[in-house]
Amino acid sequence: MHLRHLSLTNFRNYIRLELDLPLGLTIVQGRNAQGKSNLLEAIVYLATGKSLRAGNDAELVSWLVRDEPYPFARMAAEVARGEKRDQIDITLLPSRGNGRFRKQVRINAVNKRAMDLVGMMRTVIFRPEDVDLVSGSPGQRRRYLDIALCQMSPDYCRALSHYQKVLTQRNALLRNLAERGRSGDAGAQLRYWDEKLVESGGLVIARRQWLIHELEKDAAVLHLDLSGGVERLHLRYLPSFDPGRQPASRGAVISTAKLREQGVSYPDLTPEQARASFLAHLYAGRDRDMAAGMTLIGPHRDDLGFYLGEQNLRAYGSRGQQRTAALASKLAEVAIMTRVSGEAPILLLDDVMSELDATRRAMLLEVIPQVRQAIVTTTDWDYFSSGLLDAANRLQVQEGRLSAAA
Repeated sequence: MHLRHLSLTNFRNYIRLELDLPLGLTIVQGRNAQGKSNLLEAIVYLATGKSLRAGNDAELVSWLVRDEPYPFARMAAEVARGEKRDQIDITLLPSRGNGRFRKQVRINAVNKRAMDLVGMMRTVIFRPEDVDLVSGSPGQRRRYLDIALCQMSPDYCRALSHYQKVLTQRNALLRNLAERGRSGDAGAQLRYWDEKLVESGGLVIARRQWLIHELEKDAAVLHLDLSGGVERLHLRYLPSFDPGRQPASRGAVISTAKLREQGVSYPDLTPEQARASFLAHLYAGRDRDMAAGMTLIGPHRDDLGFYLGEQNLRAYGSRGQQRTAALASKLAEVAIMTRVSGEAPILLLDDVMSELDATRRAMLLEVIPQVRQAIVTTTDWDYFSSGLLDAANRLQVQEGRLSAAA
């Protein structure tokens, strides 16, 4: 996979950029707030249709053009996969004068949905925020799993989107039932949404379990190297219910505290098995859901646990141990994506060298030759060996303008 050309217009602080990118390593150096992260954000946006940092798409449009009669932003890429060439184009256009922007996606000059972008340009990005993957929120870890899985499996992306829409509908019904009391057809109404929810939720559960199992296999080996062979990393799926078992009975108390601490491991769990278990647990917990006015179990409450032995790194790990686990997991993601797709993803490293010690930097740099293309941003050339710098395509960025490094 090769990002051959990147074009940006009015994106963040890039008013106009036309950039050819070779295979191998590209290093972009510059001071903070010059556009290094914006450059990588644009690449990820073209790959996934979503921003890693913006709360909404309007934030991506340069403030310099906001007062123009028709402000817009455009991102485009030419991507090579073997002999195939694809043109990806996303334009953000003003929507109904309300300060919002709508997204227009075109692939090879044909209008498409944003979801159709996923998998066309696979990327793995490691950012300073990702060193907090272990200690951060469950939502951050779910997002990590979802971004990786969507790029490897378009049907996962569709299932996740469907699940989120159905969850919104089921929660609206539960709130309504909690406010006005149960009616005679409450059970039938919930049964309909239960079946819709497990239809996509079962696949989400099974694929997340599979990915965590694969991540553990690769990350454990990498972690041993990073820790000098003294610490073995374990990754565990921490769901809100046990997808490999049926609940005891309707109305039974579903205790999740121990489950969320110890995790579950069903590497061969199928979507059908997960659906059957999920449906039974929804039925068993229906009274609790109606009392709470929300869906209390499901993939939207999943988590991912990082452990050294039985030690939960989120609660008891040192800062160094947490960073090592996050780095090992990101590097494992590169290996898994390569195995699944048959080609290495584009590796994006956003100014993370300053966040890592010399040992972890060395391990990260060892991965670069294993991918066809890597784009790395930095504030300091000294993080790289002279041999690596000589072989790299070196650029400098200042106020949204790129130039060849001296």
